[in-house]
Amino acid sequence: MTAGSHYVLVVDDEPQIHRFLRPTLQAEGYRVEAATTGRDALAMAARAEPDLVLLDLGLPDMDGLEVLRALRARSQVPVVILSARHAEGAKVAALDAGAHDYVDKPFGVAELMARIRAALRHAVAASGTTAVFSAGDLVVDTLAHRVTLRGEVVKLTPKEYDLLHVLARHAGRVVTHQQILNVVWGPAHAEDAQYLRVFVRRLRRKIETEPAVPKLLLTESGVGYRLEAPEV
Repeated sequence: MTAGSHYVLVVDDEPQIHRFLRPTLQAEGYRVEAATTGRDALAMAARAEPDLVLLDLGLPDMDGLEVLRALRARSQVPVVILSARHAEGAKVAALDAGAHDYVDKPFGVAELMARIRAALRHAVAASGTTAVFSAGDLVVDTLAHRVTLRGEVVKLTPKEYDLLHVLARHAGRVVTHQQILNVVWGPAHAEDAQYLRVFVRRLRRKIETEPAVPKLLLTESGVGYRLEAPEV
């Protein structure tokens, strides 16, 4: 995916972040606007909805989670959190509130750009009607309820398929343990993270070329899982 004229709103109160991110994003072809407070960010997003928001959690006037919830109340714009809050609880709270991804500060440019591209791809896929996810040799056809690897049908149990389906629907995006468990097993199993790990290991053995070194089904330690979206 090329940046084209995607409009990115950067919300952060650190001047050095803006000095760094604006030229970096512009060099990749993005249109960039900056906000240093939550209220300014919400006002700017209301005037012209961005294609993606990079959002810091530690803003001077309101918590970044409040900004995220306000955005979610009126829009499904992709939001990537940029924050120095490294605690797993902060990441889970942001993802459960509707963030598409979470990048720790300090971050590398290559990683951030990859996360931005993945969030934009997910937004495009979510707005379309495609029912087929593919990454390398893996193809998940949700209409046919069929999974193939290198052209061969992969035999999955119903729960393994449901797990893969959830991750494919949100490809490129971190899905928290609780979100997966709620959808696949129901609220009664919302805290059974160890139960989920067992199924992830089984699924990896079936869809990964090297399950011990996964390249498709990735773990976000303490937070959840991500099915790596392909570059376009």
